Amino acid sequence: MGNLARRAVLVCVGCAALLTGCTADSGAAREDSAGTPGPVATTTVAPDAAARLAERYRRAGGAADVYGIGRGSDGDGVPLLTVWTHDPDEDDRPFQELRESVTRYLAEHEGLSPEKGYQMDVFGPDGSLQHRLDARV
Repeated sequence: MGNLARRAVLVCVGCAALLTGCTADSGAAREDSAGTPGPVATTTVAPDAAARLAERYRRAGGAADVYGIGRGSDGDGVPLLTVWTHDPDEDDRPFQELRESVTRYLAEHEGLSPEKGYQMDVFGPDGSLQHRLDARV
């Protein structure tokens, strides 16, 4: 996806979020216009629990740019993960590395079950959505 197209998508996502009545419930499950539940963040500040989880992740060798990892689940028990990062890079390769690193850490150290897959949102340093992944099985 080109940089211009990516920006257009982000603007549309941001406008949709504003029009659907975002709340300050960072990391809470929600139902978007496509009917796909997923995490949502409305701030650049990670909640305390997410900051503590990110600190454990970094101490275990995780990406230094990650400053928040939020966990929740949808009504079917599918994990909803929200990651806050200082890294502004929106390219796929760094995202795939981050995705693998975070999910490996959560599975090995925090009890994340891969049984149903997961959904992950990654928010950049300015609070904008960088990536949304639906990896439900």
